[in-house]
Amino acid sequence: MLRADARDNRDRTLEAARELFAERGLGVTMRDIARKAGVGPATVYRRFPTKQHLVVEVFTEEMRACRAVVDDACADPDPWRGLRTAVEELTTLNADHRAFVEVFLSADPDLEMLTEHRADLLRDLGGLAARAQAAGALRRDFVVGDLVLVLLAARALPSGPSADHAVAARRLAALAIDAFRASGAHSALPRPPRLTA
Repeated sequence: MLRADARDNRDRTLEAARELFAERGLGVTMRDIARKAGVGPATVYRRFPTKQHLVVEVFTEEMRACRAVVDDACADPDPWRGLRTAVEELTTLNADHRAFVEVFLSADPDLEMLTEHRADLLRDLGGLAARAQAAGALRRDFVVGDLVLVLLAARALPSGPSADHAVAARRLAALAIDAFRASGAHSALPRPPRLTA
């Protein structure tokens, strides 16, 4: 059990890391985090021996939020509505966190727990997409990587005015959903890029 001051330092470090990762991505250093938390670098390293330890701790909460979004979407009896909800909520969740997709797509073996989590989420989203395609609501050439493309595009949103992040995320999600909808007016898509391992 941590002493009260140690717990306070740990909480401040996590909050500082969360804010800096959201603002600047994973390029921030442990010293940057220590400075923002108002603690010494040794204090940060005592609780989090590597930056990867800190990243996993910070993003475990984000991944739980993703898991809840995907679980709710997959539980919807209408697969198209479920997929729309997933696109909207994941895009919005991503809009305020510059490092989220960076971590989500990371192939870093030190982030293996997050990699397994990503594989589970993508598999579940793929199943939801297949159901929406079978229902005739989702275009036949959609692949889960198309949703990842939308999340990659949303990475730029945190660089705009903060008051507009949620508005921009909803707009981007609406445009993507319209593009994903089954329609005779769509042109064939080029081959999808390989975005996840």
